[in-house]
Amino acid sequence: MVWFTEYWTENIGLTIRAKEVKRIKSKYQEILVLDTYEFGKVLVLDGLVQTTEKDEFMYHEMLVHPAMVTHKKPERVLIIGGGDGGSVKETLKHTAVEEVHLCEIDEEVIIVAEKYFPTISGKLRDPTVKIIIEDGNKYLDEKKDYYDVIIIDSSDPISESEVLFQVDFYQKVKESLRKGGIMVAQTESPVLQQDYFKKAVSNIKSVFQYTGVYLGAVPSYPSGLWSYTMASNDVDIFNVDVNRDRFKDLNTEYFSDKLYSCLFDNPVFIKKILGEV
Repeated sequence: MVWFTEYWTENIGLTIRAKEVKRIKSKYQEILVLDTYEFGKVLVLDGLVQTTEKDEFMYHEMLVHPAMVTHKKPERVLIIGGGDGGSVKETLKHTAVEEVHLCEIDEEVIIVAEKYFPTISGKLRDPTVKIIIEDGNKYLDEKKDYYDVIIIDSSDPISESEVLFQVDFYQKVKESLRKGGIMVAQTESPVLQQDYFKKAVSNIKSVFQYTGVYLGAVPSYPSGLWSYTMASNDVDIFNVDVNRDRFKDLNTEYFSDKLYSCLFDNPVFIKKILGEV
């Protein structure tokens, strides 16, 4: 048995006991697969928990579905990052989807996910899905005015992922969306990663006309409280008349119609962090 600790700050972290540890070294990072008692299998990249069998649905449902139901007809979807396949799995629950492009820089993450996390990665080989092994920032240079929804399923803003939190990157995202397009990004913990959270939201607001922040619980992520930011340049995401029938077949365990109705109704302390009160 092995104890693994992810250090969230200098003073706090998440410690998990694992029955077994698989270690893989890719071109970009160290990949660990922990077989744990409480979270099932856990995917760790460079010491940071990315997903677990137990709570992945909490993260992936909240990252994917709000933007997908807000868009009138999301036919073309790009997912940047997300090599574990969880965002692909949730995206394909929407019947309007015709193309899903998954742009993942590290092919080894996909290989590991398919081998050890079949319940999460099971839709990666769906005929609708095209896997692109490339830097997401560079890939956006090739696709302009193409996607209906772009989902930024990035890891923490360190190393190759740091660029995915910058203004220039969000500008490329905007240019890659066609009319009526919507983007959504994970924007870190507002409790333990407040500086990253504030900067990411500020950068997105500087690019898009409509920007909304919402929250969700993810027990294996720093502080257990996670933030997401949705944005559009021409869709008022706060006032969309959504066909409620679209919620019926999603088969979700966290996201719901009622939750969506109050999606952007954040606690006062979040509004204070963002300078909204």
